Amino acid sequence: MKLLIILEPYARRLARTVLLEVDTRDYLPNIYASNGEYVKALEYYHQALELNSKLPQALNNIAVIYHYQGVKASKKNNFETAKVMFDKAAEYWKQAVQLAPNNYIEAQNWLKTTGRLTS
Repeated sequence: MKLLIILEPYARRLARTVLLEVDTRDYLPNIYASNGEYVKALEYYHQALELNSKLPQALNNIAVIYHYQGVKASKKNNFETAKVMFDKAAEYWKQAVQLAPNNYIEAQNWLKTTGRLTS
């Protein structure tokens, strides 16, 4: 019983640390992306996928970044880069849709209208 009382503050600190790490992994890439730090955001999304490959929201967010980069490249008439970025976006959106078929309707429509999804 005495051992539990002594260890309780450490256990609470550990639990807070674990919760903070989870929250950081969930929100930090979104913060980076919203600040235009896409490379850093992609790093964190990929880290999240390494921990759990079945995170449709991470896959969607990666696709959104690639799609945005494709749009930017297209506006600069850099169509080769745009195609590469759009193809990457498509691959991640396909995975997200496969995991969550009732979500990401706009992405599904984009995949269909651009000929990147056949079904």
